[in-house]
Amino acid sequence: MTTPAPDADNFDQFDEEETEQQLGATASGRKRLFSKELRCMMYGFGDDQNPYTESVDFLEDLVIEFITETTHRAMEVGRTGRVQVEDIIFLVRKDQRKYARVKDLLTMNEELKKARKAFDEVKYVEDQQ
Repeated sequence: MTTPAPDADNFDQFDEEETEQQLGATASGRKRLFSKELRCMMYGFGDDQNPYTESVDFLEDLVIEFITETTHRAMEVGRTGRVQVEDIIFLVRKDQRKYARVKDLLTMNEELKKARKAFDEVKYVEDQQ
C-alpha cells in the first residue's frame, strides 16, 4: 500500500490558519487578549509547551467571562458606574484565596512604586553631579 502524496492546498490552508492564530484573532473576529500569557501559565501548571489552541481559547473565554462578571458586580457595589480597588476587595472578601492574592498583589504594587521612586531619586541625584 502506498500513502497518497500530500496535497499542496492542504499546506496552504494550515499556513493561513497559523497566520490568523499568530495575529491573535479568532474565527469570530474577536481579538485574543491573553493567549500568550495563558499558554505560559498552562505550561507552568504542567500542560504541553504548545497547548492546543482550542484549550487556550476556551480558557481565555472563561477568563474574560470572569473579568466581565466581576467588573459588572463591582460597578454595582460602590459608586455606580465606577470600579475601584475597594469594590474588588469587597467582592472577594469571603473567598480567602482570592482575598489573600488581591492583598499580596496590592502590597507588591506599593513596594514596586516605592522602589521605582527611590531608583528615580538616586538617578536624579547622580545626574545632578
